[in-house]
Amino acid sequence: MGKKSGGWLTLLKDHTKLHRSQKSKDWNMASSSVTSTNIIQNHDFSNGLHSWYTNSCDGVVVEKQSTRYAVIANRKETWQGLEQDITTRISPGLTYTLIAHVGVSAEHPHLHLHLHGHADVIATLKLEYHGSETKYMQITRTSVSKERWEKLEGTFVLPEKPDRVVLYLEGPAPGVNILIKSLVVTCATSHGIVEGCNVVEDENIILNPNFEDGVNNWSGRGCTIARHDSMGKIVPKFGKFFASTTQRTQNWNGIQQDISGRVKRKLAYSVIATVRIFGNNVTSADVRATLWVQTPDSREQYIGIATAQATDKEWMQLEGKFLLNGSASKVVVYLEGPPPGVDILLNGMVVKHAEKIPPSPPPYIENVDYGVNIITNSDLHEGTNGWFPLGNCALGVTTGSPHVLPPTARDTLGPHEPLSGHGIHATNRTQTWMGPAQMITDKIKLFVTYQVSAWVRLGHGSSGSHNVNVALGVDNQWVNGGQVEVNDDRWHEISGSFRIEKEFGKIMVYVQGPAPGISFMLAGFQIFPVDRKARFKQLKQQTDKIRKQDVTLKFSNLDESNMQGKMVIIKQIQNSFPIGSCISRSNIDNEDFVSFFLKHFNWAVFGNELKWYWTESQQGNFNYRDADDLLEFCNRNNIPVRGHCIFWEVEDTVQNWVKNLSKSDLAIAVNNRLTGLLNRYKGKFKHYDVNNEMLHGSFYRDRLGNEIRPNMFKIANKLDPSSVLFVNDYHVEDGCDTRSSPEKYIDQIFDLQEHGAPVGGIGVQGHIDSPVGSIVGSNLDKLGLTGLPIWFTELDVSSVNEHVRADDLEVMMWEAFGNPGVEGIVFWGFWELFMSRENSHLVNAEGEVNEAGKRFIEVKKEWLSHAHGFIDEENEFRFRGFEGTYEVEIVGICEKIVKTFVVEKSGSEVVVVSIGL
Repeated sequence: MGKKSGGWLTLLKDHTKLHRSQKSKDWNMASSSVTSTNIIQNHDFSNGLHSWYTNSCDGVVVEKQSTRYAVIANRKETWQGLEQDITTRISPGLTYTLIAHVGVSAEHPHLHLHLHGHADVIATLKLEYHGSETKYMQITRTSVSKERWEKLEGTFVLPEKPDRVVLYLEGPAPGVNILIKSLVVTCATSHGIVEGCNVVEDENIILNPNFEDGVNNWSGRGCTIARHDSMGKIVPKFGKFFASTTQRTQNWNGIQQDISGRVKRKLAYSVIATVRIFGNNVTSADVRATLWVQTPDSREQYIGIATAQATDKEWMQLEGKFLLNGSASKVVVYLEGPPPGVDILLNGMVVKHAEKIPPSPPPYIENVDYGVNIITNSDLHEGTNGWFPLGNCALGVTTGSPHVLPPTARDTLGPHEPLSGHGIHATNRTQTWMGPAQMITDKIKLFVTYQVSAWVRLGHGSSGSHNVNVALGVDNQWVNGGQVEVNDDRWHEISGSFRIEKEFGKIMVYVQGPAPGISFMLAGFQIFPVDRKARFKQLKQQTDKIRKQDVTLKFSNLDESNMQGKMVIIKQIQNSFPIGSCISRSNIDNEDFVSFFLKHFNWAVFGNELKWYWTESQQGNFNYRDADDLLEFCNRNNIPVRGHCIFWEVEDTVQNWVKNLSKSDLAIAVNNRLTGLLNRYKGKFKHYDVNNEMLHGSFYRDRLGNEIRPNMFKIANKLDPSSVLFVNDYHVEDGCDTRSSPEKYIDQIFDLQEHGAPVGGIGVQGHIDSPVGSIVGSNLDKLGLTGLPIWFTELDVSSVNEHVRADDLEVMMWEAFGNPGVEGIVFWGFWELFMSRENSHLVNAEGEVNEAGKRFIEVKKEWLSHAHGFIDEENEFRFRGFEGTYEVEIVGICEKIVKTFVVEKSGSEVVVVSIGL
């Protein structure tokens, strides 16, 4: 391959996807079972360089220490590398996954790799068309260091079939060798397979997707649409045409297509649209893909599919998924979002059955020194060696810092040698981000959870409150490692955690935060990998003490003499500890969702249907229909429900008509909301979150004064005294948000109570990343000092790897169940496409339970008690078990008797249950 002509066609940064709206009609198809075929020939170089070619450079296959790999040398240009023609083995419109193991080396000892020892290796497609310009598509890239193999991973889709498709690896500077151990490109599907993995069921359901037939099958949603082959300098990215939307006067105006009858319920669909914006001097704006659904009973649903920021400079891909839970009489997909007067341009759209993504394997993690600090010279015995100042501040060593580890590190590490008493002092700071820093690139392993712990103190002369933050610069991204608010001259603990899940080039850790001119001291700085399962033994022992009870079964029948010596087998069939989930109105139309929910959960909360912006989006127009349906479903299945929420203190969540009210009218509206909601549902919700997220918002307090918050609780309690009234907030448990530390939460609760608010419970939302048990447990213990019941009210964990997500979930479940102050756990959903966070689901969109879901079920099984033995001479049997419902089987010589009994919470040391036979 010669040097590229023309410019790059860079579509997206990583995991790039190019999509064709409609498949070619001349590909032969045949059905098959689940298939995943590597289309790369001689992918591991077992046959030398057969099927491979080099781009004006040299290539050789070598084998060292039982590892075979190709070396691409004598490179004079960055684009030179190794290539393979895959034209006959690839099809348009399907997603392919590329995984390669690559490395780099220098041809000459004096040659230094750029980026401080790193070089980028890039996977690229060359797309050749007869009679038109060759195009290039970057699939993905990764940063590689010398003497290390790295995984190069990405996905791509061809929008159409070029005349020739060549895959090649390129990227490092001239003189840098590319090393390739293997390269695999696969396309997995369970819906039949053809050459290149093309499948019958994956047809695009959008009609006239590329506007080759004008704008037939399309229409304007409150605006005008037209087809173009160009608009000034704007030309299509794919094909010959694109459409525009003009005369938009509302954000929801856009281009739409009715896809009724072409989508099936309970199937996941992927949507890919190629879009940009034009006009009104707007250079960038959000474009959204939305689904409007009308049900047979005339209910309307709006399903957000995807949002992306489009520009007026280039085309971009808008991608997302959706699933219909129930039957629909009409379904319309449309684009919306930019401000009025801005045109949406659409080059093409694909809506097709989403491919099933193979489950992620467990991450390969080896040689992890759990509990070992990765910070160099943390005790400062070598001065500031290993440290450098970020910015033009100055670093020095000071004495007088604590000799003990911060508490959360001590909880994790156990007994530890005393600290040195030395600290690092950052002075002459002119920016908030200035402070001590270290490079830790070579010490971080992917998918390992690290705990952060340090002592910090402000310098003399500081005043006011200052945030001090441990931050990580991971290439060009900021990662929060923990932070604390300091407002005095005492030593304070920073605790936090982090995990890196994507390949990286370099990682720097630094401490920042106080205002310019404020010096600070750092001591006992620890970053160490955590063996999170090591804490489970302690938690399980604690669980046995706080959750189990001594139980005596007293058996009686007409002939009690025949009872002694009979064998009993006791099996717990349900633990009564509350485990709930968020549900939405559309979810209960999906039988598979309902089945999983009823089998594994015993409490519920509504996602949006009780919120004020849902029940009264326009003043005086009430919608309680969805909440009524959900409540009826829960009542029918004996599921108690939390009421979430009466008010939401964060301004962005308040509907516009409420924002526009005067003070007096707002006070009336607040009172009407309280009386209307609580009178309608009196006695039907066990809990209410009265004013959500008061640590993070102040909409009502700013407008109605400090007394409005306790008054909301007082009025709610008066209207429905049977409901327990909760505060509810996020990041209380993880140490990553100074606004919602446990101390601030407790202060808020006490302040409410001092003003007469009947606060009855503490809601800890639990939207957490990379949880560390000792941090979560410590913060729960602090909240427990209030004497109020604690509930996790919106628990979810997120990881791209299902096995790591399962580990996160197990940590949170045991920390909750093993803490005496926690009285319930409510998940913020469990079904893919119906979660507020990506990569947090337990069940895939079409009903397959993933690794996280399997772990959830396994942990719940551990919360069931079983026993067996013989009835004693007093016709009794004793065991220790969790509260909940049991079956006891009495086994005789000629008969078997099965009875059900319930173990309930009791103030006595032994729970006595009578079993009549």
